[in-house]
Amino acid sequence: MKILVAGIGNIFMGDDGFGCEVARQLSHLTLPAGVDVVDFGIRGLDLGYALMDGFDAVILVDTVDRGEVPGTVYVIEPELPGPGGPDPGEALLSPHGMDPASVLRFIATLGPQRPRVLMVCCQPAYLGGDHGYMGLSDAVTHATEQAVAEVLGLLKEFQV
Repeated sequence: MKILVAGIGNIFMGDDGFGCEVARQLSHLTLPAGVDVVDFGIRGLDLGYALMDGFDAVILVDTVDRGEVPGTVYVIEPELPGPGGPDPGEALLSPHGMDPASVLRFIATLGPQRPRVLMVCCQPAYLGGDHGYMGLSDAVTHATEQAVAEVLGLLKEFQV
């Protein structure tokens, strides 16, 4: 099985760097063959190309605001539109930015060979405001360990 773990986020926008940090921590571990961990940061176009590389599953790691307590980690298996879903032209990823919704719209255009998608997400405390901010809040820093454990658990479920 071929699996992509994609860290998403902007390290210059506070807790938005969560996915990047989780990918960094995972990259220091010995993972099963067939698992690629990549910190895509804000490189949406690169992620788009990677998604077309025949992965059986994709685990996106990012912050998502669901109104929870900052640092709350959750796993989501989003429903992707079926046949006749979004027009590929509407689902293009920006080369310098992305959000989970645009990534999911893009994946939905990949047709019947699209991968299974799971998201390991964290509730942010602070996203940098108008001027940006480097570094994660304490709550989100502590959540990275749980997120790594969640990704490893998902990989085990995939039996890789």
